[in-house]
Amino acid sequence: MKSVLSILLLIFILSASAQNAEKVTMESLLKEMVDRDAIARFPKNNFRLKQASSYNRASVKPEDSVGWFTNHDYNKGEGDHNFIRTEETNGEKEWVLMDHVGSGALVRVWTPWLNQLEAGSDVIVRIYLDGNPKPVLEGNMVSLFDGTGLFPYPFAHPSLRSGVSFFPIPYAKGCKITALKEPFFFQYTYREYDENASVKTFTMHDFNKAKPLIEKIGKQLSKPQNTKEGEMVSIKAKLKSNKEASVALPNGTAAVRSLVLKLDDYKDPATMRSVVLKMEFDGQETVWTPIGDFFGTGIGLNPVKGWYQTVEDDGTMSCRWVMPYQKSGKITVLNLGKKSVNVQLEATIGDWKWDRASMYFNAAWRGQYPVPTRPFSDWNYVTLKGRGVYVGDALTIMNPVKRWWGEGDEKIWVDGEDFPSIFGTGTEDYYAYSWGGRSTEFYEHPFHAQPRSYVYNKLNPKTTNEKNTSGYSTETRTRALDGMPFESSLQLDMEVWSGTDCDMGYGVGVYWYGDANTTSNRVPDEKEVLNIPPLPKEFPKN
Repeated sequence: MKSVLSILLLIFILSASAQNAEKVTMESLLKEMVDRDAIARFPKNNFRLKQASSYNRASVKPEDSVGWFTNHDYNKGEGDHNFIRTEETNGEKEWVLMDHVGSGALVRVWTPWLNQLEAGSDVIVRIYLDGNPKPVLEGNMVSLFDGTGLFPYPFAHPSLRSGVSFFPIPYAKGCKITALKEPFFFQYTYREYDENASVKTFTMHDFNKAKPLIEKIGKQLSKPQNTKEGEMVSIKAKLKSNKEASVALPNGTAAVRSLVLKLDDYKDPATMRSVVLKMEFDGQETVWTPIGDFFGTGIGLNPVKGWYQTVEDDGTMSCRWVMPYQKSGKITVLNLGKKSVNVQLEATIGDWKWDRASMYFNAAWRGQYPVPTRPFSDWNYVTLKGRGVYVGDALTIMNPVKRWWGEGDEKIWVDGEDFPSIFGTGTEDYYAYSWGGRSTEFYEHPFHAQPRSYVYNKLNPKTTNEKNTSGYSTETRTRALDGMPFESSLQLDMEVWSGTDCDMGYGVGVYWYGDANTTSNRVPDEKEVLNIPPLPKEFPKN
């Protein structure tokens, strides 16, 4: 009798879960992309983010110190098969790059130029959905996803020497991606939904029908706006060394909906590291991050505009992450520098309906100098325990040499898996561009950017074609549809893989949402905040 009751209870739970979940469609995903509240709640349609990439298959386990750091992440000749398999139909050969069985949605595509000085690729790819022998999409491996093909900007973007697309392609039963010749580097990132998810498969008919919605969402992404609705709290203070100023948030259930911070002076680049933003919600400190890393500008003032964060030319820094709380909150600005700074901060607090899916916003920082590049190693961004969604990071590197610093791959483990769900092909690929040794230009997009590299930023654009990646580089990536849910744990490591045996400096701001009992291995580190890596001795002055 008990077993019958247990089965009936299980059926009831699964039925209730299916009813609470919403049908996943191309249109629902487009709307979710700009729904700032959605990312602050654990997804109703539970999924895990996965990736098919051309990572080197010699990387099998961390214990193999040679194979784990092998970085031949593309296909070249006999034995270098960084794809799944080959197939032949009616005498035509295809290389299979991704083959996911089950319901899901393709939410990010990255693919580089074949040659660093010549745009494009000569590889044709096909996307098959739900086992249909006819591809729903076929086109050039780069131009199909760089904003010049089917998917318009800002959903698809030329980036730096790459094609990058965030346009959602949902499917009910499976997705297979093939190439018509041996492929170069690639990354196809997708959601893998739970078995009970209801998904409507992408069709060209639906795409054409949704063009007004696509245009509307595109305009929202291109022109992000701070909210003006709600109660405003503010800080205006002159902070002496090792002093702080705070403001309490309105009591009761609410959410920070925008936050704007500005200093009076940006002449000293180190100020962006030595001034720290702290926030606490319901008695727990969930934010402790230098302002440069929190707003994605790095060390120094490097203007950049994104969906969640904007840094203006005059130093006004805005954040649009939604930060819910149930009872109380507090925002604090701390000056760890030797000189006094004048700070202005305004936060807009709006309504929020707290439910079981609601999560707290977290932002933390890790810095280290020196970081030796030999032997090769994995540098941990963050390790999280509990339930949450990982939503972005901003990496600042100090490289003492001209040669490229970032061949290292990201490796992301979720919920205790034996091998990373996400195994990348290079640090610049993770941040959505390619040919990092040459790609030192400023670029920005709603979900990724390079605010600074070498001496170049938005205020000092690159006009030459030289290769020099010395000095500071800042890379940002924030997530909407490619946010990473986890129910027990998440670990994000980035390989330290430079072409030179030297000492580098690393600093990263990381952002995630989590339950009150979700923990991280990041703690406030006032000593390392002030340990700012020096520029190379022969570094040119701006």
